[in-house]
Amino acid sequence: MNPTTLFKCLADETRLRCVVLLHREGKLCVCELTHALDMLQPKISRHLAQLRQCNLLLDSREGQWVYYQINPALPAWVFDILDLIANDLGNQAMQQKDCARLQAMEGRPEMKGCCS
Repeated sequence: MNPTTLFKCLADETRLRCVVLLHREGKLCVCELTHALDMLQPKISRHLAQLRQCNLLLDSREGQWVYYQINPALPAWVFDILDLIANDLGNQAMQQKDCARLQAMEGRPEMKGCCS
């Protein structure tokens, strides 16, 4: 991972919102992301595929769920940048709405405390 690749990956608002939620939550499935971002599954899946291709995300299948998480093998400077972004965006209305929708989602595969 280099800075140019990272910033290209995060340049799209939908990808940025996905990454911020994943950074805060640790691991989410596609259904949680579609609910939190209030977008259709094909759009979210397309963006998640792009984030996987640049090695920012990893995916794993657990039963019927496909989970995504930030790649833990990324350099420390990437996590420093994600911390800064998540802290800054946490105060913005869009991110607060994303967190509220995720927290209110019924039937989540694994209920976690959102955006704590």
